[in-house]
Amino acid sequence: MGSGGLELPPGGEGHEGSGSTDVPPGAVSLARPMGAGSIGPELDWDAGAWREVRTRAQRAGRAYIWLNLVEQRLRAVVAAVLRPVYEPVHGDDWVVAAAGPAGQEWVQRAVAVREVSRRKGYLLDPADDNVLSFLTLPQLRELMVQHWPCFEPYFDERRDLELALDELEVTRNVVSRNRALSEAVLNQAERASARLLELLGAAGDVPSAGRLPVDAVEDLVGDRYADVVAVHSDRVRLMGQFPAEDLFGGARRLDAIGIGLNLLVQNFSGRRLVRLAESGCRVRLLFLNPASSAVKRRERELGMKRGELARSVEMNILHMRRVRSRLRDPGAFEIQVYDETPRFTAYLVDGDGADGIAVVQSYLRGARGMESPVLVLRGGSRVVTSDQSGDSGLFPTYREEFELAWADSRPVS
Repeated sequence: MGSGGLELPPGGEGHEGSGSTDVPPGAVSLARPMGAGSIGPELDWDAGAWREVRTRAQRAGRAYIWLNLVEQRLRAVVAAVLRPVYEPVHGDDWVVAAAGPAGQEWVQRAVAVREVSRRKGYLLDPADDNVLSFLTLPQLRELMVQHWPCFEPYFDERRDLELALDELEVTRNVVSRNRALSEAVLNQAERASARLLELLGAAGDVPSAGRLPVDAVEDLVGDRYADVVAVHSDRVRLMGQFPAEDLFGGARRLDAIGIGLNLLVQNFSGRRLVRLAESGCRVRLLFLNPASSAVKRRERELGMKRGELARSVEMNILHMRRVRSRLRDPGAFEIQVYDETPRFTAYLVDGDGADGIAVVQSYLRGARGMESPVLVLRGGSRVVTSDQSGDSGLFPTYREEFELAWADSRPVS
């Protein structure tokens, strides 16, 4: 049978791979790959190639979530502003009218795609059965630019909006064509998206977002992991992404429990602590008693010299006492010690409200605090389903543990 002037060979034995390999003139040889089920060693992916494609997919997935959020929000803003202007006169064709002669080509294309989708049953949600749902991000932007006087009362600076959309357009092109998205471009897209959502009045309703910005992925699927919003393999990686200044700066309440509380004492200066306390922050610090048998056991676990850990904790307590002595109201800066076996270290920032943030580490037998895994928790309720309670996360558990330990501890003079 002919195909474009070329004749395919018959499927006889002479073309099965083991017989004659003669190919008639003008025919195309269809040699089978070597080995059953194999596509050939030259097409195999090694472990490094699979890691690379997974990394690309993860980056594209994160970028797509941000793009989806921005596009949905922008569509809602355009509808809220322009629908009241055009719908009374043009009815369901208000988007076509708003596009005007300048946008006639792309709006008619959107109308055509909508009609095809309706005929083929692609529209599963009645809310999407409108022309606006078929406009792309650049087309939504064009509507805003054409009708900027209508949008101007809601935005402080048009340039900020357009710059953020320009930054996002690079990512949109890469994701829509399934090309590789570099980490730098992904970070740029996340910053631009967060900025756009803020400009569009959808920066998030989580009270603690100012201290720990809500990640787009967390916002959508974070409820799967209670209130854990980040996990770091050690404290070094935590500090790289969440510095002590971001964690403790501007806090109105700070409760901390641990052995030596190095995350606070060694990464947040005494001068900053004084300013923090003078600004109204109430501080409660709970150290392991350096003279307790628990310290000696911990030293043996870590292979430390006798008294080494005890001296370190004692120096931290003395440093905090010096900070307290410089305050006008030392009663707002409490220091206490406990004698029980240390089980975890926790820093609860603004833990008495919905905007609380907690950093928690468990004590491992052979790892110091700097080397132990870190959980970052977001306080407050993020209820998604009706069968969840407001205290379904880990934050209330560690807050309760702190209060119990504080009640059983004794003050440092």
